[in-house]
Amino acid sequence: MRLLAILAVLSAAVGQTSDPAYASLSRAYAAAGARDYDQAVPAFLEAIAASPTRSDIRKDLAYTYLKIGENLLARDQFQEAMRLDPADAQVALEFAFLCYETKEQAQARRIFDRIRRTSGTAAGTAEKAFQNIDRPLAEGIERWSQAIAGGAENFSAHFELATLAEQRDELALAAEHYEKAWRLLPDRRSVLVDLGRVWLAMDRRNEANGALLAASRGGEARAAELARELLPAHYPYVDDFRRALSLDPANTELRREFGYLLLRMEFPREAEVEFRAVTEMDPADLLSATQLGFLLYARGETAAAQPLFDRVLVGKDEDLANRVRAVLRVPQVLKARPGGGPPPSIDAKVMAERSIKAGYIKDALKYLQVAHEGDPGDFGVMLKLGWTYNILQQDASAYRWFDLARRSPDPQIASEAGRAWRSLRSSNERFRTSVWLFPLFSTRWHDLFAYGQVKTEVRTGLPIRPYVSLRFIGDTRQTIGATMPLYLSDSALIAAVGVATVRWRGIMGWAEAGNAMGYLSHHMLPDYRAGISVARGIRSESIPVFADATADGLFVSRYGDDFLLSVQSRFGYAAGGERLQAQIYWNGNVMLDSKQQDWANFFEMGPGVRLMSSWLPSSMYVTVNALRGAYLIGGRARFTDLRTGVWYAFTH
Repeated sequence: MRLLAILAVLSAAVGQTSDPAYASLSRAYAAAGARDYDQAVPAFLEAIAASPTRSDIRKDLAYTYLKIGENLLARDQFQEAMRLDPADAQVALEFAFLCYETKEQAQARRIFDRIRRTSGTAAGTAEKAFQNIDRPLAEGIERWSQAIAGGAENFSAHFELATLAEQRDELALAAEHYEKAWRLLPDRRSVLVDLGRVWLAMDRRNEANGALLAASRGGEARAAELARELLPAHYPYVDDFRRALSLDPANTELRREFGYLLLRMEFPREAEVEFRAVTEMDPADLLSATQLGFLLYARGETAAAQPLFDRVLVGKDEDLANRVRAVLRVPQVLKARPGGGPPPSIDAKVMAERSIKAGYIKDALKYLQVAHEGDPGDFGVMLKLGWTYNILQQDASAYRWFDLARRSPDPQIASEAGRAWRSLRSSNERFRTSVWLFPLFSTRWHDLFAYGQVKTEVRTGLPIRPYVSLRFIGDTRQTIGATMPLYLSDSALIAAVGVATVRWRGIMGWAEAGNAMGYLSHHMLPDYRAGISVARGIRSESIPVFADATADGLFVSRYGDDFLLSVQSRFGYAAGGERLQAQIYWNGNVMLDSKQQDWANFFEMGPGVRLMSSWLPSSMYVTVNALRGAYLIGGRARFTDLRTGVWYAFTH
């Protein structure tokens, strides 16, 4: 460390004081040289905050952590230094060795494998370390495979083989034997978490979500917590529940929740099947018995419902019994509360949880409000209030509760609330600015067109929102009106003010008035536009097919007060994984206009593909469409067009 202090002094001598991390690093190296690590660590952290892209600071902090025995913290700093400087083989080696020491053998093996394939001096060390990890894994896999082939069909054999295969990145083998181990011992729901994790690594997201959903409901508390961390943020889909139940058919908690989801989706017959299965598997489940009785009673099957009601009435759950009495219109049994007065907050929280599980969301809201009044500082209650309002489609209220909950000192509550708050922010802020760009090359016109808009709208709380807008419509050949219709390129910037309706069931209307400023003609002309847009789409959770269609009616004053109708439809297949996704589809497009102009009345169709990647922003994609078309009016020839475009949009 004395050398580090000398280096710090030399740095000052050659004018390094302009470095924003200089002062913090000087204190850090001085403290480290004096072995005062309690002072050195905070100083290094200050230096990282001042210069977060410098890998050398993180490396020095990692070595400091090693001196005080904080191997996990050192590992994390080496990992970040490796990310910032992937070419530093020594940092990668240090990270890999610490991964091995902290029981992350799979990660260590991957790093050693990468380094040993390089030509640097660290390759030899990495080769030895890799073989020390890989050889025992390979031998263990072979040993357990032979044992299973010899008849050792038990949980331990399959689980050990799956664990070794996962550490060696043989994911298909790991998934196969995790699933077999689970089938042999279904009480061990932690194995479902292992299976879901491997399926996620294999990009089999649908199967993974089913396994994790099954693990998150019922059984081991620790397994449920780990599963929830890996599940998507959204509420599970119907197909997720079906896949989970195919893996874990005896999971009554999961099946009951699925029944309530089907009820909310207005599928009472399907829900009845699930509640009936629960009551048969677990006669003590009074909640499912009550709901099944209600379904039968509502359908007029009183005789079939009565045994279920009797089961609830003699049970110990007075609240459920009173719900049954209310339906049967018999006097309720009121349970006196010691001391009288409103229920304490803990009782309200329990009742809210039970109401949510039973699907009585409005009742849950009342209980949560009572709980919040009893303990205004309970951030967990604030988070549940946010989700409850969200389920009730009262997003403005949900947005406020998520905003409060994200200030929780509990990092898990704060993180979950923060994600929910951000997802609702764009639709609840007073002002919202959206930007979209769409450059497009057409072989038919041998030209590159560019379309874009910046729009800021004001949220008024009413079904309409005023906005200001700046559009750009142009092309590179600057062939305004010469060989192509005006609607392809106005060659202008269009500034306007307007008003738009809130989208309702895929329908939106808008109107605006402004001026078009031609960048070729240098003229400014009035521009009035109005339109209505209708969008519909069909997606399937079980198979990757889709279909969508949009219809846009547009009035434009600059085209001689013309009214244009454009219909675009696609149906196709989605393929690919997280890194690269592709939608392969068939186009069918029609355009018509009220003035019967030949260029504005045509039909076109043909194949297309849309490409998305995790390397690109989430709202960016590339499209390629090969179209063959024909005009509906006049004697124009048929046309062929290959269009390639890039779409990008964001909202602030």
